[in-house]
Amino acid sequence: MSENKPWGGRFSEQTDKFVEEFTESVSFDKELAEVDIKQSIAHTKTLLKAKVLTEDEAQKIIDGLYSILEDIKKGNFEWKREVEDVHMNVERELTNRIGRVGGKLHTARSRNDQVATDFRLYLKGQIKEIIGLLKALRKALTQKAEETPDIIVSGYTHLQKAQPIRLAHWFLAYREMFIRDTQRFLDTYRRLDASPLGCGALAGVDFPLDRFYTARNLGFSRVTRNSLSATADRDFALEFLNACNITMLHLSRLAEDLIIWASEEFGYVDLPDKLCTGSSIMPNKKNPDVLELIRGKTGRVLGDYVALSTVLKGLPMAYNRDLQEDKEPVFDAVRTLKGSLIGMRKIIEGLKPKRERMEENAGNLTLATDLANYLVQKGVPFREAHQIVGKLVSYVLQKGKRMEDLSLEELKEFSSLFGEDALLLLKPSVVADRRATYGGTAKKEIKRQIGNALKEDF
Repeated sequence: MSENKPWGGRFSEQTDKFVEEFTESVSFDKELAEVDIKQSIAHTKTLLKAKVLTEDEAQKIIDGLYSILEDIKKGNFEWKREVEDVHMNVERELTNRIGRVGGKLHTARSRNDQVATDFRLYLKGQIKEIIGLLKALRKALTQKAEETPDIIVSGYTHLQKAQPIRLAHWFLAYREMFIRDTQRFLDTYRRLDASPLGCGALAGVDFPLDRFYTARNLGFSRVTRNSLSATADRDFALEFLNACNITMLHLSRLAEDLIIWASEEFGYVDLPDKLCTGSSIMPNKKNPDVLELIRGKTGRVLGDYVALSTVLKGLPMAYNRDLQEDKEPVFDAVRTLKGSLIGMRKIIEGLKPKRERMEENAGNLTLATDLANYLVQKGVPFREAHQIVGKLVSYVLQKGKRMEDLSLEELKEFSSLFGEDALLLLKPSVVADRRATYGGTAKKEIKRQIGNALKEDF
């Protein structure tokens, strides 16, 4: 018989050891221990309010739960795999400590609504931490933008030089990505901020529980509206993983840019030595391992998102044991994302732009568009101006010149409309400052963007 199991009454055989090993979850769901105890304390108060427990019973249970929590925090709690999961480990220990009254804790509660509540509480806390880490990264990017409004660098499309921009514009562009990420986490938080406790296994409970009272005690803004949906729902976890995945994609893009920029061929930035590693064989190497690992770990978080999507895709209503597989992908994504955000912030804070190298590469052919636009302002249709300047670019390449070295006479060979003022357009800083539309790379506009960023993130 399975009398040592909380559900063992109807079974006539001892649980196979393989089943215990295969089905246990305490090895990973003990991560939920603190929120599980918090949730059990709130449930106890609700049982007291419903007169299911006496004041003395409720106080014994609450005191016992706090003593268990203290041991868990100190690392003195013995987790037992044969007791299956975090919930039953806590409940079994509670009964050991306070006697039979501990068995009353699970009245009007199923592990189905219990774990759904724990998981939401856990994610609420993690989202708050992640939003804080995103803010710290945005702050680092804003500080770098504040330091670099005068540095001109080539902007790229198709990984080919395109037009000159201010380096601050590049930092602020990534800041915008992380703002969107923050908004996604906030949206996820709003949707998951509902308490499932009191839904029971799937149908609600037959005790007069005040679910709204429980929700307030747990810090939820509302309760779930349908007990069947509440115990089956893991949309909130999937949304969370999607937000993690997109944030990691953004971190990966930033990592890729910096890996390229730190290469000898580009030489645009110098990464801090303390955040790089060397080679076991080549003494000359300085490898951007933190950035490479962030880029590599992006696939890991995508895998977490796909894993949970696959678990959910064919489940019938309502709870199924498959949902035990929801936690490890989430725990993994949390650890990976938080570490990556910390690593990237440290990289941004410590990197040093190489201004001379950036600016020597920021001109030349990237100035061509503005020469075409100059002709447009003289009345030439843009497509004709494009052809004229395209021939000028071909000339520069054939002669081994740079655009900045062209004389007015050379410009006039391609169009008599070029005047003395066209020579001003052969300066990257002038070209950048012509992009003065809202959100553009002109210095005045960059200053405005930095001013707004400082107000938002500091």
